[in-house]
Amino acid sequence: MEAKQSNNPLHGITLEAILTELVNFYGFETLSSFINIRCFTENPSIKSSLTFLRKTPWARERVERIYLKYLRQQAKAAKENMPKGE
Repeated sequence: MEAKQSNNPLHGITLEAILTELVNFYGFETLSSFINIRCFTENPSIKSSLTFLRKTPWARERVERIYLKYLRQQAKAAKENMPKGE
């Protein structure tokens, strides 16, 4: 089972950790432009968003896809900022 999960970049990361990182980076306003859901647009909070996302698989999947895209962008930026070897 571990081998199956080793290729899953979300393995071991909680939904709360994913959401917190996205909110810290993008903010609720930008997240609501990615996914127009009430928990991101009206009185947004981590708690209300987690409650909704845990009950709504399609929304959770979209948040996870946004997180994966965010991770790829962070990795690309880190790679571009690495000093080139001579």
